[in-house]
Amino acid sequence: MKNLLLVFIGGGLGSSLRYLISKHLNATSMIPYGTFLVNILGSFLLGIILGWAMKSNLLNSPVNLLLGIGFCGGFTTFSTFSFENYSLIKSGDYLSFSIYFFGSIILGILAVLVGILISKFF
Repeated sequence: MKNLLLVFIGGGLGSSLRYLISKHLNATSMIPYGTFLVNILGSFLLGIILGWAMKSNLLNSPVNLLLGIGFCGGFTTFSTFSFENYSLIKSGDYLSFSIYFFGSIILGILAVLVGILISKFF
């Protein structure tokens, strides 16, 4: 029950922060910069957290449950990313779709990698 509560609290905090960032930044452009930012930042944070947890052999630790699974899971969003890409395709804005889609995938993976590399210094 304690583990579920940690994931619940982390997820609520991450989702709330994602909402605030996306609400502010997504209103300024055709490309949903808020979702883009939270997904890249969340990938980077997850890389740091999981890199540290793997190095320390603490994948099932309370910190990993709260921050890695809970916060980063709530902070990042694949469903919104998918819908926003669908909306860009439907509107015929293929340039924004391409920038958002490929930029998110490539930078998201690189952010996890950089996070894991940085975690080696902790």
